[in-house]
Parts: sequence; structure tokens; C-alpha cells
Amino acid sequence: MESKFSLPTETVDLPSKGLLYPKESPLSSGTIEMKYMTAKEEDILTNTNYITNGTVMDKLLTSLIVDKSIDLNDILVGDKNALFIAARILSYGKDYKIAYGGQTIDVDLSKLNNKEVDYSLFEDRLNEFEFKLPSTDNIVTIKCLTSRDDKNISAEIKGNKKISKDSNTANTSRLKNLITSVNGNRDTKDIRDFVDTYLLAKDARAIRKYYEVINPDIDMSYEFTNKAGRKEVVSVPVGVDFFWPDA
Repeated sequence: MESKFSLPTETVDLPSKGLLYPKESPLSSGTIEMKYMTAKEEDILTNTNYITNGTVMDKLLTSLIVDKSIDLNDILVGDKNALFIAARILSYGKDYKIAYGGQTIDVDLSKLNNKEVDYSLFEDRLNEFEFKLPSTDNIVTIKCLTSRDDKNISAEIKGNKKISKDSNTANTSRLKNLITSVNGNRDTKDIRDFVDTYLLAKDARAIRKYYEVINPDIDMSYEFTNKAGRKEVVSVPVGVDFFWPDA
């Protein structure tokens, strides 16, 4: 039976423009249709189980995305960040207050732009980029991380901390998921061994810098006028009140 009611929706442009997804993927269109938040989504935001296990934001986005064939895990992290911003605007509006430098800044979230990236590098819808390490001349390929990769990294870091509470593998865990091959070798074990044993700090830093160049994302920089009347730029933090304005 057809519903008597309808919900307004908005089309969200993805920072990647869909160019890093296979043609058969619904994400290859470069847009995602999202509906406005309802009382159902407010239930999700206040679900203590979701909040405790860290799944609340994924549950929210999954509920808001109209096309249910889209797997949130397949979405690039930068594209997912764009969905977060869009979800906040559709839920509670574009105005977001942050505290900075002893003053309250009124941020217009609708004015946040995509990062500038070289889209000519996105060839053949292949999420893989070749990079020559400056210190050792090894050739690696890296990819833009998906939501699934992000979860795997977090799980690995958490698992390592269980083994040793002083463990801090954030950098190496991320690199092991970023790198898809070393000198043509795609064996996962060999890649992990390369990162742990042979990857120089200078080359690791170069990979991270290159990743920032190729990774499509939202630019969270926001220009405002400070109390002295001068223009200043702040990185917009996503605090507890981002989706809970009354917190």
C-alpha cells in the first residue's frame, strides 16, 4: 500500500565525484540522495547501545541514505565525511557554534568546501596510485581509504592495545591499509613486513603527504573575523554537540 506521506530529500555531491568507484557501483554517479532526519533517526542518535559501541553515526547515515543498495562500508572516508556534514545540515540546520580563542564563532556548515585535488589522477576508476619513495626509490601503490578500511585500522589498533596497553600502532596500522603493493608485490604479509621493518620514517612521511594530495575530502577550514577585527582560519571541530545541539 502506497504511503500517504512523503519525505523531502537532498542530493549530496561526493568529494570524489564518484571517480574512484567501479562503474557498476551506485556510488559512481558522484552523488547520494539523503532524506531529512525524522523522529526515527533521533531515536538512533539517543540509542545508548549504539553510542557505547561506536556505531551510532553509521546507523544514522545508513538510515538517511535513500538507496538501500549502498553499503556504507564501501564509501570512501572523505565522501563519508561529506555525508556527515550533509546529515547535520538536514537534521539541525547549517548553523553550528564553536568556541575558539575566547569567543563563540557562528559557523555556516553549508560554506565548507571540498578539498582541492587533482582529479586527472583518477584514471580508469581505479582507486590506486603509484608513488616512488624519495629516500629508497621503492615503488609503492596506495589507495584512498574506505569506511571499511577505517574500521579495520581502528580494530587493529584496539587489538594491539589489548596485547600491550602501551602499544601505539596508529601510524603503521594506517600505512599497512594504505599500501596495496611494494615493487609490484601485493602479498599482504610482505607489505606488513615492509612497513614494520624497511619503511624509513622519511618515506612514511612522504606517503602521508601524498595521500593528502590524492584523497578527496571535505575541507574543514573556516574563515571568520576575530575579536580584533582580523580574518582568521579555524579547523571546525566535530564536538559532542554536532549531532546533539542540546547536549
